[in-house]
Amino acid sequence: MNRIVLILAAAGTALLLAAPASSGTTAKLTIRHQTRGCHSWAFNGGAYKPSQSITVTKGSTLTIVNNDVMPHKLLRVSGPSFSLPKTANLNHAGATTSLKFATAGVYKFATKAGEDYMKGVKTIGEDNVLRLTVTVR
Repeated sequence: MNRIVLILAAAGTALLLAAPASSGTTAKLTIRHQTRGCHSWAFNGGAYKPSQSITVTKGSTLTIVNNDVMPHKLLRVSGPSFSLPKTANLNHAGATTSLKFATAGVYKFATKAGEDYMKGVKTIGEDNVLRLTVTVR
């Protein structure tokens, strides 16, 4: 009897631990201003680069935060059908949007940068075009 209770308890614990993994994760991409290239983004606090490639599980949510001195409109370039929320305009400093990936596939995004919020922002070289590839498994 004790053995059966122990097996059922272990099975229940395993199911509880597996549930969050199957529902996906939460990840964060942050856009910032920089002198060379004007802007870049970092995934989960990693290196800032103009192009990011990430892999997430089905059901994951990606939150994008705009900490730049200009707006960035997020655009879907290719991949499975995906409706971007209205907040994907990221049209002010501190703006955020969240994308939930319910379907497996390879999604490609880019941003279209707007004009600086303030005058006198200096940069060196061509402005980076921010690109993102999200592989959902």
